[in-house]
Amino acid sequence: MNVLSLFDGMSCGQIALNKLGVKYDNYFASEIDKHAIKVTQHNYPKTIQLGDVSQIKASDLPKIDLLIGGSPCQGFSFAGKQLAFDDPRSKLFFEFVRLKNELQPKYFLLENVKMKKEFELIITNYMGVSPIVINSALVSAQNRVRLYWTNIANESYGLFGDNVCTIPQPEDKGILLKDILEKNVDEKYYLSEKMLKYFGSRAANFNNGKVNIREENEKATCLTASYASCDISDNFVRVDANGRFDTNKTGTLTASYKTRKGRLMEDKSNCLTASKFDFMQYTEDFKIRRLTPTECKRLQTVPDEYDMSVVSDSQQYKMLGNGWTIDVITHILKYMDIK
Repeated sequence: MNVLSLFDGMSCGQIALNKLGVKYDNYFASEIDKHAIKVTQHNYPKTIQLGDVSQIKASDLPKIDLLIGGSPCQGFSFAGKQLAFDDPRSKLFFEFVRLKNELQPKYFLLENVKMKKEFELIITNYMGVSPIVINSALVSAQNRVRLYWTNIANESYGLFGDNVCTIPQPEDKGILLKDILEKNVDEKYYLSEKMLKYFGSRAANFNNGKVNIREENEKATCLTASYASCDISDNFVRVDANGRFDTNKTGTLTASYKTRKGRLMEDKSNCLTASKFDFMQYTEDFKIRRLTPTECKRLQTVPDEYDMSVVSDSQQYKMLGNGWTIDVITHILKYMDIK
């Protein structure tokens, strides 16, 4: 079995195949980020790196059985400018199409973000199958809705014989933030006094006054590559002065009193508002910290033993934000008919 992974990043496809126990002879990877390549080769030294996707020729490759990839999504994302196919990064989607047509793999899998229906239909037209929509929240502690176009487990449907993917939704594992948090966390992940003051002033003018602090019985918001920069929209958790996670399930806090009020919300965060919240007064009893790289790996269901320590925390955050939720990919790939 030969696999070609385009825009391979930290090789989430390879992690999924190994986690699933699927044997493969060659894993070809197209990636240009030196840090991602370093992590991949550190964990999977037999990976055959091909470089720039636009330079790959089908004639140079053996028969490819599985073609996978998640083309850059910034042009499609609702969170971005939605330039769609006019965005140079989104145009890389057509490299996936080119190689899919030239290689004619037995199976393909393309991942991308939730997008406008008009963009989705264009991709569907090229892929020849409608996408399945899966939220990573079913298998992890992270809300992450993604579209997956695949010919795995396809059936013809309707008068015109349209291809439909019959892969069901993954079983809900009920994983929450409390299930993935580390117990002993380095001080460098806690927000400094300077950063707290910055957040307090920034929240008053940006992000509708909200700071993304999550409760233990919630899901994290979607990881993105920008998590490396540390800003108020990132996932943060609140712990007591001794570093223990704040288990008092609460709502919005104010500086006028220290008791916690409100309700436990299962899906959305109880965000803190700068106009009502004094960070410095609050941190007399509690601390606020960002998620560690290990916790972010767990949000993406990347095994703890997958070693990313050969690059900086910033690069790890970036890769994980750009990567796949492994257990979603294994759920899809397990429906392949491999002899």
